[in-house]
Amino acid sequence: MALKLMLVGMAGTLLAVPRTSRNEEMPPVVAAHSGHLALKPAPINPQWILRGTPLARVGDHSTSSDEASSTAVWDCTAGEFRWYFGWDETVVIQEGEVHVTAEDGSERLLKVGDIAYFRGGTWATWRVDDYVRKIAFVRKPFPEPLATLYRIRNALRSPTAKQVLG
Repeated sequence: MALKLMLVGMAGTLLAVPRTSRNEEMPPVVAAHSGHLALKPAPINPQWILRGTPLARVGDHSTSSDEASSTAVWDCTAGEFRWYFGWDETVVIQEGEVHVTAEDGSERLLKVGDIAYFRGGTWATWRVDDYVRKIAFVRKPFPEPLATLYRIRNALRSPTAKQVLG
């Protein structure tokens, strides 16, 4: 057991060390006005469209050096469609509004200033009555073995674990 804890601790230490080679290639701050990003067409899968002819566009803002997270601006005209969130996504509504129905049937109206989190691997139905513009923060999941190491590391860092181990 002690050997396993030591290995997990070493793995956690390695995970916490920043990667300097990739980080040096990126500027320390990436800033832009969300209204000035160039938006390019981002068609919604036609099989997902339930009503109307929604037209979506996306403007990439930034991507982390490990390519596990990114930030973008996305907008869409009127229509109703299903959307699959392959990764965790947090959105901030900048303009307009959208009616969202989650897989469990819960409904939310997201409007300017609202923040919402969509868990990766889930579907939601989006109904845009006129127009919506959002900032999206997307995070790819870690591979399961790495995610397990992080969970163990976090558990070992908790006050309860420190009391038990220390």
